[in-house]
Amino acid sequence: MEMDGSKRVFHRLGPSQLDNSNNKQQKVCFHWRAGRCNRFPCPFLHREIQGPPPHQQQHVAGNGMSSSSSKRPHRFNDDNRGGGGMRRNPNFNNTWGRTAPGGGAVVKKTEKVCNYWVKGNCTYGNTCRFLHSWTTGDCFTLLTQLEGHQKVVTGIALPSGSDKLYSGSTDKTVRVWDCQSGQCAGVVNFDGEVGSMLSEGPWIFVGLTNLVKAWNTQTGTDLSLNGPVGQVYALVVGNDMLLAGTEDGILAWKYNGSTNNFDPVKALTGHTHHVVSLVVGANRLYSGSMDNSIRVWNLETLECVQVLTDHTSVVMSVLCWDQFLLSCSLDKTIKVWAANESGNLEVTYTHQEELGLLALCGMHDSEAKPVLLCSCNDNTIRVYDLPSFSERGKIFSKEGVRRIEIGPAGLFFTGDESGQVRVWKWLTESSSTS
Repeated sequence: MEMDGSKRVFHRLGPSQLDNSNNKQQKVCFHWRAGRCNRFPCPFLHREIQGPPPHQQQHVAGNGMSSSSSKRPHRFNDDNRGGGGMRRNPNFNNTWGRTAPGGGAVVKKTEKVCNYWVKGNCTYGNTCRFLHSWTTGDCFTLLTQLEGHQKVVTGIALPSGSDKLYSGSTDKTVRVWDCQSGQCAGVVNFDGEVGSMLSEGPWIFVGLTNLVKAWNTQTGTDLSLNGPVGQVYALVVGNDMLLAGTEDGILAWKYNGSTNNFDPVKALTGHTHHVVSLVVGANRLYSGSMDNSIRVWNLETLECVQVLTDHTSVVMSVLCWDQFLLSCSLDKTIKVWAANESGNLEVTYTHQEELGLLALCGMHDSEAKPVLLCSCNDNTIRVYDLPSFSERGKIFSKEGVRRIEIGPAGLFFTGDESGQVRVWKWLTESSSTS
């Protein structure tokens, strides 16, 4: 997929180039060490006199994303695995939240994008103390911005074999983007808001109010799946079924080849509030809800087998990785769940953020190392190595990012609350260090 656009990466100033001929009389800036110095120029050193100690070095990798031939590259897990849920690994060594030996601690700095640079009229140039870039960490670069939606972007889909990108919004439209030019190739208008989108093979599913639309981009088939009550917030495919999270619970359909339609299978009840996130892994369906709980469903019987209640606010996103379930919430935490000896899930690690979290997305870098993208309520996406949760970089946005979707050849897409869709490219190690 090729999209033209700005590929410039701006870099902030390096350490202060003060004369170091008399180090003993110069002091290192206390606020700089804490990562929050906002003085420019600062009368103190912004570097260590004898070189930074290992525990203050920030390790930022520049590995790119390798393209994957996986059916659904936007997930860690393989949905086609058999088995009966997550299983405890007897050789598992719990290293969540710990850096590798010699890795050092990650220094978190206060960062802010220059408002004047965003408007194109910052007069300080390279001497500005604020960021002149939408990213930190040199892991990725912004290729282009797709403008057109007027409200929150709630879904992004890239069907297999298609040269079109689809995005849905609460402005009641789905926009079709040409992948070669980055231009809008069409707009589909609906009577209600788009709450979610999903691509599975050539199919595109659009979650609307009281309805799911299904389009086949190869055959032109256009179907309407009735049954949902209220807004459809989440869509996922598992065990040859389409599952939708709605205001009233979860609905399941199965495709009928003889009638070329989707037949209702079952309504999954139990949540007491809207179901806003779904993921499938290890023959289980995991659902996150505004009732602050996660329910675990057997995909064979469609019965609930466990209820997880450790979150104290809305469970915004759920994600499977290896034998783990990851969940994020407006309670400012990411929780990592693992199976105990009895086979039930329990929290094995909790990562704390300063603000509520909106979305999770997982992928692997060019060295097949897992990374986690976490959208936060401060208009940023944090990028973490797993399982250490060492920060690799940040992506800044005008408003909160509600949707992150992975594409081919190192591309990924973000959609925010302002209606903007952005196309990003992971940098390879050679390009990020050149």
